[in-house]
Amino acid sequence: QVQLVESGGGLVHAGGSLRLSCAASERILSTYTMGWFRQAPGKEREFVAAIGWSGATIYYADSVKGRFTISRDNAKNTLYLQMNSLKPEDTADYYCVADPRWRGVDNRYEHWGQGTQVTVSS
Repeated sequence: QVQLVESGGGLVHAGGSLRLSCAASERILSTYTMGWFRQAPGKEREFVAAIGWSGATIYYADSVKGRFTISRDNAKNTLYLQMNSLKPEDTADYYCVADPRWRGVDNRYEHWGQGTQVTVSS
């Protein structure tokens, strides 16, 4: 059973930075597509970023392009999301996702973490 555990969320002022991490329970990252989704209070879950198994293919939502960077360390079974220039509208629960197939912005990822909360104050 694949387990994904997010960490790194917290409270930050607008303009600040946070780095989220996602640790996988087994050595899946070398072959799986990974990504991040988020869900703000009262809103639908939305795509944030995705990265292919080798790191060569990366997609970002327009809302985070130029501010967020997704990366992976397959040797450490860990996915990252570096978030800079944070805005209050980035406030949400952030979820790590994984799938053996390329999903990109499609939310039908097979595996989901429990989420980590990010709050950006104005």
